[in-house]
This record gives sequence, C-alpha cells and structure tokens, in this order.
Amino acid sequence: MNIPQVIAKELNIKVNQVEAVITLFGEGATIPFIARYRKERTDGLDEEILREIEERLNYLTLLEERKETILKTIEEQGKLTPELEGKIRAALKLQELEDLYLPYKPKRKTRGTVAKAKGLEPLALFILGNPKFEGNLNEKAAEFINPELGVNSVEEAIAGAKDIIAEMISDDANIRGVLREFISSEGMISSLKTKDNVNEDSANEKLKSRETKDVYRIYYDFRIEIRRIKPYQVLALNRGEKEKILKVDVVTDEITAHRLIRETYFKYSETVFEELLQTVIEDSYKRLIFPSLERETRNKLTETSDLHAIEIFAGNLKQLLLQPPLLGKKIMGIDPGFYSGSKVAIIDETGKYLEGSTIYPHPPQSKIAEAKKEVTRLVKKHNSEVIAIGNGTASRETELFIAELIKEQDLKCHYIIVSEAGASVYSASEIAKKEFPDLEASQRGNVSIARRLLDPLAELVKIDPKSIGVGLYQHDVDQKLLMKKLEDVVISCVNFVGVDVNTASASLLTHVSGLNKRLADNIVKFRDKKGKFERRDELMEVTGIGEKAYEQSAGFLKIRDGENVFDNTFIHPESYDVTEKLLKLVNIPKEKVTESGGLIEFVVTKKGLDKVAAELKCGIPTLSDIIANLKRPGRDPREEMPKPILRSDVLKMEDLREGMRLKGTVRNIVDFGAFVDIGVKQDGLIHVSQMKKKFVANPMEILKVGDVIDVTIISIDSDRGRIGLSIREGEEK
Repeated sequence: MNIPQVIAKELNIKVNQVEAVITLFGEGATIPFIARYRKERTDGLDEEILREIEERLNYLTLLEERKETILKTIEEQGKLTPELEGKIRAALKLQELEDLYLPYKPKRKTRGTVAKAKGLEPLALFILGNPKFEGNLNEKAAEFINPELGVNSVEEAIAGAKDIIAEMISDDANIRGVLREFISSEGMISSLKTKDNVNEDSANEKLKSRETKDVYRIYYDFRIEIRRIKPYQVLALNRGEKEKILKVDVVTDEITAHRLIRETYFKYSETVFEELLQTVIEDSYKRLIFPSLERETRNKLTETSDLHAIEIFAGNLKQLLLQPPLLGKKIMGIDPGFYSGSKVAIIDETGKYLEGSTIYPHPPQSKIAEAKKEVTRLVKKHNSEVIAIGNGTASRETELFIAELIKEQDLKCHYIIVSEAGASVYSASEIAKKEFPDLEASQRGNVSIARRLLDPLAELVKIDPKSIGVGLYQHDVDQKLLMKKLEDVVISCVNFVGVDVNTASASLLTHVSGLNKRLADNIVKFRDKKGKFERRDELMEVTGIGEKAYEQSAGFLKIRDGENVFDNTFIHPESYDVTEKLLKLVNIPKEKVTESGGLIEFVVTKKGLDKVAAELKCGIPTLSDIIANLKRPGRDPREEMPKPILRSDVLKMEDLREGMRLKGTVRNIVDFGAFVDIGVKQDGLIHVSQMKKKFVANPMEILKVGDVIDVTIISIDSDRGRIGLSIREGEEK
C-alpha cells in the first residue's frame, strides 16, 4: 500500500502535500508549528487536515504491520496463495483484514475443530461438493464411524460434518460482509426495561429516582432502525444497560439473513442436501455469525457515537478556552455556599491574589448585614469593577444578594455568572497548592473563578479538560480517545493565542508547541531567577531547550515590551531577516512598526505581494503572515470573540413571560440544542427545531459556546425548572 496516496485520495488533497507532512512529522515538527510556519511546504494545510493526516497515518501504519503478521502466520501454515495475499495487501480496513484472516486464525476448541479432529472434514466437503449425489448419505457417513476418534454412529458423523460446514460459512469473509451490510441497513436496535426492574417501586435506588425514570422512560419499550439511531440515543442505551435498567438487543429478519447466506455461499441453486444445509445455515447464523456481528454492530455504534460526542465536547471546549479575557480589571471571585459560607477573593489585573474572606449571607447563618459590609469594603478598597460568581450551589441566591447590594450601595461594578466546573478539582491539585501554599483548598477555588474571567485560557489549562463540563456523556465515552482529543484542543488553542513567556504559568507553557512539563518548569525557574526575558533567543539558555525545541516553540512565546518588537508577534525568529528586509523595502524604521502596520500592508499591496515575496526570497504565505503581524503587534486573536455579558440586576423565573426577548450567553451545545444563560437560575434550552425554519443537522454550525445572542422565550415550566427558547425570529445569530 502506498500510504500517502491512500490518505491523499481519502482527504481529497495532493499526494505531495501528504508526503511533506509525513516528512515534517519525521523531523519532529508539531501540528501547530507546521500549520503556522510551514505553509509553503504543505501548500497551506490547516490544523484540522493535519490532524486527520496524523490519525490516518497512524491507523494505516498499524494496518500494514498487522498485514505482515497475518501473512507470516498464514504462510507458516502453508496456506498462503497469491490470490489471498493480494486481497490481504489490498485491504484498507482492519475489519476487512480480520475477516480474511478468520479461517486461518488459530482457534480455541469449538464444535467445528472437535469434528475436524474426529476426521469428519472430508464428509463435510463431500456434502458441499456433491449437490446431485444419488446415493444414500447415511451409507456415506457410515464410512466415517471410528470409535477410537469418538465417532460412534452415523448421526454423530453427520452432526460433526454439519458443525464443520457451519463454521466454514461463519468464517467466510464474503458472508460476513453481506450480513454486516444487511444488519447495518435493515437491522433494528431494541430496548426493554429489564425484568429485574419491572416494578418501578423496587428497591433499585436508580430506578426509584424521578430523574432516572425521566432519562430512561423513553427506552423502556424502544425500537429504531440502526441507520437512523442518533449518537446520544446509543450512549443513553449503553448507560441504561450498564446500570442494569435496560436490556438492549440488535434485531434482524432471520429469514432474510438465511436467504442471503444461501445465495452468497452456495454456488448452486439446488442440492439433494437442501434440508440438511438449511438447518446448517440457521445454526451458523444463530450460534456463530449473529452473536459476533451483533457485538461488532454495537461496538461500531458506540465507537461512532463516542467520536460524535467527543467532537461536540471538543468544539465546546475550544470555544470556552477562546473566550475573550477581561483585561485591566480587578476582579472579585465568589465561590457560593450555604453551610460553609461563600468564599470571596480579590485578584489584580495580572491575576495576583490580593485579599480573601468568607461571608455568610445565606441560611442557616443568614448574616446578611455582615456579608454586605464585607463585600462593600473589599469592592471599595480594591476598586473592583467586576464580581465573578460561581454557578454551583447557592449561585442564584448569591447573584440576588450581589444585585441588591450593587443597587443599595450604588457600587460602580457589575457581576457575571462564571462556570465553576472543575474549580474544586483545581483547588485540591498540586498546581493549586504550589500557587497558593498558604491558602486553604476552599479559598483557592474562588481565586480560580475570578481568574477564569480575567483569562479563561490561562486558568482552564490547569484543569483536566474532562472536568470543565461542556459536553454530554463525557464519562461514558472512550476515555483514552477523549483525553487525546481534548489535549489536542488545548494545544491548538494555546498556540493559536500565543503565550506571554514572562507571565505564563508552567501549566500554560506545557501546552506550547515543542515544550513539555520539564521544559516548562525550567523556563519558569530561569525566568524567576533572571527576572524576565528580554529577547526570544534567551530561551536557548534554558536548560534542556535545544535547537529543535527552540524552533518549535519560539514563535508562540511572546515578549511584551522586549528589546525586539518582533518578539511580541507570531513572526518566527527564522523570518526576522526577511522582516528586516521588508521594513527596509518599504522604508519604515523598526521602532515605528507599531505605528505603521497599515502603511506596510498598503505599500506591499501596491507593489504586488508576489513581486515583493520574490524580491525577499520568501513564500507568499510567510510574507502575508509577517505583514499581518506587523499590522497589529501583540494582538490577541480572542479580542474578536463576543464579550461576556456583565449584569447589575437579576431576573427570577417569576419575571419571565412567553414572548419576552432577552440577551443570553450560550453555555453548552449538545446534539438536540443549546443551553443558554439568560440570567435566571435555570439555563434555557434552544431546541434544534427553534434554531432555523429548515432542518438543523448540527447545532454547532449555528451557535458556539460563548456566543452572546438574542433569544425569545417560547415556554416556561416553573415546576420542572425548564425554559424553552427560540432564535428563529429573524433567524439572527
């Protein structure tokens, strides 16, 4: 197999592009580095395509290794034919390969292998090869009676031959391919409430809970075509089955399946052994083929659903990480609570912890006056302009308390509800202990809440992405696959935004292209000892950073107010000479770059981008990127994202009315819609049917986490705490 050709065909790109990427991988280049700094070599492939190439390269490489193992095994058995070798080498899927290998795969003890050991294979082949036999089968079978081998009668001989034929049918790659297609196109998924849980008042606590009943009730007597089942339904069925609440099966039309086996496997339309072979077909399908394909079908559905759920989670996480930072503000973070009180912390514009306290404005203590006095004192003392409130327990009660306080005291500040998912995980982590050795774990959480508003990316990279809570069924999917995908997202976001090497934590630096935990720690130690980096090339003085690590990381590590203005851009040090020549060409001094970015673009455009690139002896993509970076040195790409909604007043469920128009922030996106924070205790749901008048296949094509949108309330269910929303009016985003 020519792997580059296969990948190029699958992804509809050029073979030389794939070959260039594979070569770069071999040189130790990372995907963010290739996407940004090797556009000429890849002809501008983006990160998404690069990751697909990486994934297919790994798969096809393992497939080739498996082929060699299988070919060697079959050859050692003396059964490898040129035709079989050709089929094996041409296989593009692991399943196709394993189907071809199945007849030659060393088997555990089966009815078929036992019958072969008794010398009954010739009888089985006789039955298959003589459809017009005019003799007596019993007389023929009598020839195989051999008490020493355990064959004591004609009936035992025929039964053994039937077992051998049943296994031969089951091992046939064509049969499995036909039946696999039949099950996927015509099969059904069926689920029923388990017999153990027929009584809804049983001792099963999971079943007794109203929440569980609501989740699984729809699946108590459920049937759906396999080709129509939704990923979230597959995951829900899997969870219900795991919790022993549901019994899930694949259902097929067995008569059609038997007919397909008869038509596919047997080369003749009539045989004197028709009745015997029909029982063999039925046995082969029921005992051998269907159980195997049922497992395979369920596994494939689960794998597809896992990938879908992971993609949604990853898409949501990306948008969450790329939320715009609230720069230049002193922020108060509040981690709400009832019995243990609400933890309060103030951070400065750089995220440094200034002061903290604990207030008790809610039952059972209800020290409202004291709490108001303390919050007012902290806000005025530190001139805090924004209050970030965690969205967990007592969140909306705290929101009401803060809204009333702002109004009463005429405080010049606003508040915002911030997701606190994973804050408790962070507060107990080694990273948090290292950052705040003198603070209790409960106090570290509210610092994290405040910092999430100051710079979401810098703070959230410290937390296991799975704990951030922007997906569905994230604990049910393939955890290894999930972590790989989420790590890819974090790396992509960190390198897309870039990192200020003089303020970044080791956690943030770890995700920079070319760096790892050891190198990140070494950078922080070097910085702490030196004071700050003045130039990018000083990174080469950090222990462990060699030429390759420097090449891969330097362009993503920015230095604000350093000696070289280029160091505060994504311009790679390898392109500094070209950049200097460009400035000379347009007659702009280096120190005037920040004031003349637009002029540089104007002059180059007038001269002609291709002509200037040829004169500077660099590629057009590289030149375009240099110009874009000189236009706005130090630009944070997150600035273009929608800003968070800051509030000073609060809404209650009782304030809502159908038809009311509100602004909201998209908090989470799932298969069936988007959850939106509209400023009340419960997030509202925009069902996919309320996104557009036309069918919406993927909600993420319409909305993204963090989007600030106008919504219309279309339904209110106060008892169940549900709010239905729509954006179909005008279909604006």
